[in-house]
Amino acid sequence: MNQQDNRRLQPWKLMMMAALAALALSACGNTANTNSVNKPSATPVTTDGEKVVGTEEASKVRMFKDWTGHDVEVPSNPERIIFHSETTGDLLALDVMPVGILGQSIKGSSFEDRMANAEDVGFPINVEKALELNTDLIIFANSDEAQYEQLSKVAPTVTFDSFAPLPERLTTLGKLLGKEKEAQEWLDNYKQQETGMWKSLHEIGVGGEETASVITFYPGNRLFVMLAAGLPQLLYSEGGFKMTEPISSAMSEGVGFVEISMEKLAEFAGDRIFVLTPESEEAQADTKALLDSALWSGLPAVKNGYVYELPINKASSDATSREWLVGELPKLMAKS
Repeated sequence: MNQQDNRRLQPWKLMMMAALAALALSACGNTANTNSVNKPSATPVTTDGEKVVGTEEASKVRMFKDWTGHDVEVPSNPERIIFHSETTGDLLALDVMPVGILGQSIKGSSFEDRMANAEDVGFPINVEKALELNTDLIIFANSDEAQYEQLSKVAPTVTFDSFAPLPERLTTLGKLLGKEKEAQEWLDNYKQQETGMWKSLHEIGVGGEETASVITFYPGNRLFVMLAAGLPQLLYSEGGFKMTEPISSAMSEGVGFVEISMEKLAEFAGDRIFVLTPESEEAQADTKALLDSALWSGLPAVKNGYVYELPINKASSDATSREWLVGELPKLMAKS
């Protein structure tokens, strides 16, 4: 697996990818509708990534340049959206309910109950299921060109960088879905909330020059330090915590997380440590073993009582989860 794959996937996806990708593509490759509406455009696309088509179809479709450079005709007001990404809560922030989602990404999230009517299209995305949902737009958070080609035969398909910073993601979705005003209003309101949160935490002595790190386990006793995905996006935001030197170095390589040995934990551990509780029972057992170990007890953050546990799928980087975290972090910090 190359660095780009590593960046695109959260730890729970790693072991699934190789086996499922080949199966999904071979099983579904011959079932897709061949009348693709994803066509390269001969018309220049504006620098902001989209352009209204200059005909009577302008009220129906627009040109959009996606994350990986495709120029795609997209509906101006899509109504049946498949959002295959780990940041499903981004759509909820814009008051958009998708018909299809990456189901595993919302399990245990703060908004799981709101997604009861959305169909799980699987991982890798099930092309047959996408066809069944009669979608008019697929938003695909992956750079896999083979999968993209299959999906683009089902409906207009755009790739989406779910590891981009929150403001960039919401702005992109606002342009794509015709909700630019709503996106900006949400971002302005959220920024006020986040700034207020850091101010209140600084007043009780949290943050400033303190470092923080985020860890989680994956089945197989595999320990990960989270970098550019999920909770770290908030922790390392303006006004937040600093990175330890090893985290900063790993972050510069552009990956979303890094796997480390137990012996390396002390090097990566910050003044405050956030432990993301995994969904897997096996990984939960490995987490408990670490928290009961002498190695763990010797860490400065542990000695100082600066350890905080959060369910991994509630500590995601999507807009809805971020809003939940802004309310939750002060409660956790107040207990230390």
